[in-house]
Amino acid sequence: MSATRLPGTPRLLRALNDRAALELLLERGPLTRARIGELTGLSKVTASQLVERLEERGLVTRVGEQAGGRGPNAQLYAVRPGSAHVVGVDVDADRVVAACADITGAVIGRVEQSTKDTDDPVGVVHNAVVQAASSAGAELSSVRRIVLGTPGLVDPGTGDITFAFNLPRWHSGLLAALREDLHTPVVFENDVNLAAVAEAQSGAAQGVSDFVLVWVGAGVGLAIVLGGRLHHGSSGAAGEIGYLPVPGARIPRDVSKRAKPAFQQLAGADALRAVAAEHGFAADTAADAVRAAIDAGAAGDPVLDELARRLALGVASTCVVLDPPLVVLAGEVGQAGGTALAERVQHEVAAITLVRPRVVPTGLTEEPILRGALRTALDAVRDEVFGSTVG
Repeated sequence: MSATRLPGTPRLLRALNDRAALELLLERGPLTRARIGELTGLSKVTASQLVERLEERGLVTRVGEQAGGRGPNAQLYAVRPGSAHVVGVDVDADRVVAACADITGAVIGRVEQSTKDTDDPVGVVHNAVVQAASSAGAELSSVRRIVLGTPGLVDPGTGDITFAFNLPRWHSGLLAALREDLHTPVVFENDVNLAAVAEAQSGAAQGVSDFVLVWVGAGVGLAIVLGGRLHHGSSGAAGEIGYLPVPGARIPRDVSKRAKPAFQQLAGADALRAVAAEHGFAADTAADAVRAAIDAGAAGDPVLDELARRLALGVASTCVVLDPPLVVLAGEVGQAGGTALAERVQHEVAAITLVRPRVVPTGLTEEPILRGALRTALDAVRDEVFGSTVG
């Protein structure tokens, strides 16, 4: 009995080979046709046809020559940076930062604007996106996706914002308004989730498929990564640990009244700054107070011990449910606390629960939310652009 031939199989194989070659070019830089063939296991003829196809599609371009032995030099090929662009946007209560990257991931444009004097979120995002693309020398029509990091809840079904504690002007319906205004796919994602994406890409969670990231700053948040994927929950509220009912804090009964939730009262930046001040380490920000306590050596130990005890209540509550091998402390306080705070939290969690996750400080120092937004946009656009190479 003869085997049934699957329709479209040669086309599928070409697409898979093209994608593998493009990923190699992104990872390893300019390569010759022969080297692409060696690394993908393709014959010289197939590799040559592949490169010609990608060049015709405008996805790769010749960037130079590699001197060899006898005969003409071999042409070097690379992914064409301008074949597509993405924009990542980080929004908080006071400012918006937007960055434009080409398809290789290189950030080629960036703008920062205040949001204090405007009631028009669509106008704010529009201006930031247009200026970021302009500063990158990119046409807005080449921007294939815009990813915005925002505090609060994003509905997994609609993609719209359903609740943003400190962005009262951001509301349901904003996503459709932005898409109509910019004529480009726009995606909202929780800011702490995007920080976890960046941490997995180039921070303390590289190579770890299951981990949680605890963000400690003005707010307290959590991102959950399971099997290498973000876990959002049915309503997008997975990780809102500021609302954990914890001992030592008053539990508000109506969160819609914007009362400060329980764990936020205990472990948010204002509370931690107050703890430090009680021990003689007054500072303008919680991060500065934590750094002062660390610099003070033994005199600052009581501050770090108390901060760790408070943070461990939220970390432990999360870890006894999820049992992750790794916890990353991020945000301004997590970054400032470094290993000194992370080790204390790890010890405290192990003391009060049966789980013993490794707790480490963030491995990123600059704009993790923005980096996560760009990475999320790039992953989606590469799937779209690289997945359509065979017509």
